Amino acid sequence: MSIQLGIIGGGVMAEAILARLIAEKTYAPEEIIVGEPHGARRDYLQKTYQVKVSPDNQEAANVSEVLLLAVKPQVLDRVLASLAGGANRPLVISILAGVSLQRIQKGFPDHAIIRAMPNTPATVGAGMTAIAANKMVEPDQLAKSKAIFSAVGNVVEVPENLMDAVTGVSGSGPAYVALMIEALADGGVLAGLPRAIAQKLALQTVLGTAQLIKDTEEHPAQIKDKVTSPGGTTIAGVAVLEKMGFRSAIIEAVRAAYRRSQELGKK
Repeated sequence: MSIQLGIIGGGVMAEAILARLIAEKTYAPEEIIVGEPHGARRDYLQKTYQVKVSPDNQEAANVSEVLLLAVKPQVLDRVLASLAGGANRPLVISILAGVSLQRIQKGFPDHAIIRAMPNTPATVGAGMTAIAANKMVEPDQLAKSKAIFSAVGNVVEVPENLMDAVTGVSGSGPAYVALMIEALADGGVLAGLPRAIAQKLALQTVLGTAQLIKDTEEHPAQIKDKVTSPGGTTIAGVAVLEKMGFRSAIIEAVRAAYRRSQELGKK
């Protein structure tokens, strides 16, 4: 069976994508090769997933139909240099935060390239990935990239100029949600609940509310209104959140992450 997918880098996100692709039968293990410099990591990936591994990035690039770049942005130039001059022309997909299509294009002239921004929940198959394609990408290649990221969650296509905004919302968003769950649980502890119960209540409340909004397709404000009865407990809490600037803080956090993503992309 020929190699269909080459992955450059064998880190956490690369492994998450690899594991889900195999579990979802998007690719068979024998159709995947991982280029990874560290021997111990190569051995782990080969034994765990039965994929082919190599210390040579060029080998992975030369035999793959799709090449997924999953390295740290600071080593990108070195990785691109190691891939230069190959005769093969794979579809290139980059998951490097803040790295533009134009920068990837310098290492892969005239290649079809897709920039993707998956988030941490991809590691459990519940991710949100935004993708942006250059002009060389054909419809079948775009469909292939969507199939890859559908294995780790949901996928949306956006213009590249919105990728920094995506970073602010779904890329950094899991940290904001985790902080909210922690704070909600801490509030329960302050009110007298045992930590384990408070944590369970907070976590399931966030999960359940997100599922409710997703399934009903109602605006979040409608869900909030249904819970806030006149003169009740919830509106008392909402009033405090408004006074403390809860919504403004979240909005400003997204904007700060968006601006930082722009800054990193210029470096």
